[in-house]
Amino acid sequence: MAAPNSSLEINRQLLDPNFESYRLSLDPLPTYNIELDAAVAEVKLKDSQYTLDHMRAFGMYNYLQIDPWYEDSMYFVDRLGRVLNLTVTLDTALGKPREVYRFPSDPNLSENRLCASLSLTSATCATLSDGTGQLYLLNTGKRGEGASCKWESLFSEDMGEPFIIIHSLSHHHNAAHIVEVLLLRIQRDQSDDRGSGFYVSLEWLTVSNSTEEEGKKYKVRKRRVLRGKCVPHYAALEPQGLGVMVASEKPFRFTHVNGEPIEQSGTEAMDLGEKTVSDPIYFWQQTEEDITVTVPLPDGATKDDIQFKLSTDSLSVGIQGSTPLIDGPLHSPVDPTASTWIIKDDNTLEVLLQKKNSGQKWTELVIGDGRAESVCDQSQGDVTTEVLMETPEGDKPPCNAQELEDCDIFPEDSTSLMRFDEETLKPTHVVNLGSHQFLFSVDISPSEMPCFCLRHDVDALLWQPHPTQPDRMWEHIATFNALGYVQASKRDKKFSTCAPNFSYAALGECLRRVFIYRQPSPVDTVLFNRKQGRQVGQVSKQQVASLDTNDVVLGFRASNERLFVLTSRNLFVLRVNN
Repeated sequence: MAAPNSSLEINRQLLDPNFESYRLSLDPLPTYNIELDAAVAEVKLKDSQYTLDHMRAFGMYNYLQIDPWYEDSMYFVDRLGRVLNLTVTLDTALGKPREVYRFPSDPNLSENRLCASLSLTSATCATLSDGTGQLYLLNTGKRGEGASCKWESLFSEDMGEPFIIIHSLSHHHNAAHIVEVLLLRIQRDQSDDRGSGFYVSLEWLTVSNSTEEEGKKYKVRKRRVLRGKCVPHYAALEPQGLGVMVASEKPFRFTHVNGEPIEQSGTEAMDLGEKTVSDPIYFWQQTEEDITVTVPLPDGATKDDIQFKLSTDSLSVGIQGSTPLIDGPLHSPVDPTASTWIIKDDNTLEVLLQKKNSGQKWTELVIGDGRAESVCDQSQGDVTTEVLMETPEGDKPPCNAQELEDCDIFPEDSTSLMRFDEETLKPTHVVNLGSHQFLFSVDISPSEMPCFCLRHDVDALLWQPHPTQPDRMWEHIATFNALGYVQASKRDKKFSTCAPNFSYAALGECLRRVFIYRQPSPVDTVLFNRKQGRQVGQVSKQQVASLDTNDVVLGFRASNERLFVLTSRNLFVLRVNN
């Protein structure tokens, strides 16, 4: 069954239609500089890592990790193979970061290593990768203020090709301690001769100490692999390991479980001749009003063999006794009563779908289906371009594309958010994010999944996943006014984040400069808006800090009171809130 189209419902009470702008504040931000004994374990991209996906995953990696369970506690790995911790209680009495764990072997000896990655799994557990393919499960004990014990290894195993850890969590079942880990790799795709030559895999591991007979030793119990053609903007596991959510510009799907390929569900797939996996199964093109889909049929197929099912938001097309050729949620709603299909003389099935929203440009036919090929109709041109540039009043165009600012331009690819079920490995919910640009993800509460922030018009909206609420799976919990517009104007921006209590958002450039955008706060004096002739009761402040360093920013994290910025040789602590 196709996953239903879902939507993100905006809480209008969290929007401020009267927001004007940020006011630059000259109030100083107290900044404290900690010099590191050894440089951060930065791994620069190699000549073979030349794609945009390599840059997104490894070149823009955040080397600084914040502890969701213990506020103002940071972790990073240095070139000596040490995991270091800094926990701040008093800004004026900052000590040196202390060592909590050291890799048993030197990862610098490996030529193909990636950056080391750390994920804090629970209040007493962590997962760690040295960047060479080794995975460690560590008992951290109680962390935070006053903690002094070293971390102990519970489990380590070579998982194959190098990876980074992007999320992990732990839970208990029948007295067993279970750890779920999500790994990311970028691997060569020998069959891809028209794209980048790489694909992205997300491997979901389940590690546990199940039985007494095994001496309560930890083992990898299950391995599942999702495959896609781009690095996801967001990927996170659900509590109890019940599912995984992925937001990406191109779709992901499960391909292997415990090393075995996932077979097609249902009856045996029909024979389409010499087609390979990478060949398109069907073709589609669009006008402003409709969609035309062309599906090649096997020899001898007749009208009675066709299985066709269409609703407002899903389409299923196949041959009787075979796996459906098309089966899934549509990009946007259609009118089933005005849609039809016919078998053509060239042994193809042609489906005509009537758009419910005329003029809307579709970026894909079925959400998450990579087996289709879009055919450009030259007589129609690009719908978006022609609507934008048509000149109803002679030589006066309604919009000049050259006058558009960079921050008004949205990505061409359409991002989708998908929730996959652990049992079926199929998507249960799909959200077409359209041109709502992904900004950042952040941990707000250790008991919840990581939040993600999307641009909506000029604002930035923060969304909290609730996997236990199928009818309201994503909740709009906070708004950062005009941040969507502001961040797009920062050409050198490398990192974005926000405080867990939403009191401020922060942007960090590649070098030196940090921008703080505070939520509206009451003013002490009487201010008037001269244009509107009304009194202003609240003002949103912007603050700028310039760090005393020429090194590239490698890490960027925010707590409710402080902002932490990591470079190769320094850790800066900025006091944002008192």
